[in-house]
Amino acid sequence: GAGVAGLQAIATARRLGAIVSAFDVRAAVKEQVESLGAKFLAMEEQVQAEGAGGYAKELSEDQHRRELEFLARSVRDADVVITTAAIPGKRAPILVTRAAVEGMRPGSVIVDLAAETGGNCELTQAGKTVEHNGVTILGPVNLPATLPLHASQMYARNVWSFLTHIVKEGALLLAFTAQLTKATCVTHDGEVLKP
Repeated sequence: GAGVAGLQAIATARRLGAIVSAFDVRAAVKEQVESLGAKFLAMEEQVQAEGAGGYAKELSEDQHRRELEFLARSVRDADVVITTAAIPGKRAPILVTRAAVEGMRPGSVIVDLAAETGGNCELTQAGKTVEHNGVTILGPVNLPATLPLHASQMYARNVWSFLTHIVKEGALLLAFTAQLTKATCVTHDGEVLKP
């Protein structure tokens, strides 16, 4: 899926130097995927499965069977597969079958971000790491709960960097010629610097 989580995964992987491809049943995301430098994987007969609010809708049984065959061929050579597909109010659709996993190279990794709603990989177990034929399948749950620690660390690092910029040897040093000081100081000595 190339919704919010999928697009972020694409952008992060590209920044890390990966060659990235992405698939989604919604034709509208092709341009978004390509704008991030990834290759959009298109089925020969593209299905249109965009529902209300821009979310994906469920495919027919035949469309889903063709989608599974296409994805099995697509993930065979991937080192890392990140799945994010969700249908609001329903179980996450299976996109990577057991057979597709068995067709992947040993050492490959699947990160199933839809694990909480059943997972996009047939072998995903929510909250667990599964090894199958040398392929590691991660099923993380409650990902938002893992963010506060990292957000706090990042914020603390930013505050520390700012303070080491304006405090030298225990004394406040406001050099208004420095861009960082100039851009962040609102008032000084009773004078408003930023209206």
